[in-house]
Amino acid sequence: MKGGEVTTAGAGGGTGGSGRPWPPRGRARTADRRAAARADRNPLTRLLGAGRRPPDGGSTTAYDLAVRHRLLLALSVLLTLSLFLSYQGVHGDADPLRTASAPAVLSLDTAQYALGQAQRDAGAAAPTSDFQKQISVAAHSLAAAAGDDVGGPAGRQALLTVAGLITVYAVKVQQSQLQPDEDVLREAYRRYATSILSDERSGIQARLTALQRQQRAAVHRQTSFGPLLWLAWTVTLLLALALAAALVETQLFLRRRFRRRYNRHLIAAGVLLLGGVAVTVLFTVWTQQGMADTRALLGRRLDGPDITDAGRHTASYLAHTGFRAAAAGWILIGGVLLMALAETGLRRHMDDYRFRPR
Repeated sequence: MKGGEVTTAGAGGGTGGSGRPWPPRGRARTADRRAAARADRNPLTRLLGAGRRPPDGGSTTAYDLAVRHRLLLALSVLLTLSLFLSYQGVHGDADPLRTASAPAVLSLDTAQYALGQAQRDAGAAAPTSDFQKQISVAAHSLAAAAGDDVGGPAGRQALLTVAGLITVYAVKVQQSQLQPDEDVLREAYRRYATSILSDERSGIQARLTALQRQQRAAVHRQTSFGPLLWLAWTVTLLLALALAAALVETQLFLRRRFRRRYNRHLIAAGVLLLGGVAVTVLFTVWTQQGMADTRALLGRRLDGPDITDAGRHTASYLAHTGFRAAAAGWILIGGVLLMALAETGLRRHMDDYRFRPR
C-alpha cells in the first residue's frame, strides 16, 4: 500500500509495465499445447510419419533428420516410378515400330506398286516374264507383311484372302493371253482379271488400300506424343526438381547443424539424379525425333524407288531404339541406388541421436 493505493496480484495473472494484464499461466500452457498440436497436424509431417515435433526448448535435430530422411525416400520412390512409366510410354513402342509396323507399311506399298506394274503388263499379247516377276514380288511382300503381324489375326486373314485373289488374278491374266486375238474368251478373261484387281469394294487393290490405311494409323498411334505423355513427363521433371531441391536443402542442413562441409552420399545421390534424368531425357528426345521422322516419311503412299529409300531412311531413324528401350531396366536400378545413397547419407546422423520414428 502506498498513498492509499492497494496493488494486488492474483494467482492467475497480473499487470505489466504497460498496464495490460499478463495472460494467466494456465492459458499460456493451453496456447502452447494448441501451437504444438497445429504443428503436429502439418500435412507433410503427418504424411511422412515423422512423429510429434519436440516442444519449444527441446532439441529438434532428430525430428528434422527424420523428416528429411522420409522426404528423400518418398521423392526417390515417386520419381523412379514416374520416370520408368514416362520412359516406357515412349520407348515401349519404338522397337515394335522398327521391327514390325514400319516394315509392314513398306511391304504393303511394295505389293501395291508391284500389282500396278503387273496390270500394265497384263495387256501383252503373250505371257511375259515381267508380269510373273511383279506377281512374285507382290506375293513375297504380302508374306513379309503377314510375318510383321499386320492387324493381328484379322489382318493376317485379310492378307491370306488377298494372296488367294492374286493367284486367281494371275491365272486369269495368263488364260486371257493364251487366247487368240479378237477372241471372246480373251476379252472375258481379261475383264474378269481386271475386276478381281480393281473392284472398288472387294478387289485386291481396295483390300490392300484398307490394310495400308489401318497400318498407317497404327504407326501414327505408336509415334504420337499425346497429352498423357506430356503430363507424365511434366510430373517426372517436377519430381526431379523437388528431389534435387530436397538434396540441396538437406546438405545445407547437415552443414549448418553438424559443421560438416560435405556429405559424400548426398552429393553422389545428386550426381546420380542429374545424370540419370539427363540421359533418359536425351534418349527420349532422340527416339521420339526418329519416330516423328518415320511417321512423316510413311504418312503417304510410296511408289517405286521411293520405297527402297524409305526403308533405308527408316532404318536410320530408328537405329539404336532397342538399346535405348532396354535402358528402362536401369531406371529401376538407379532408383534403388538413389534411395540407398539417401539412406546411408542420413543414417549415421540419425543413429547418433538414437532416434526411432513412431
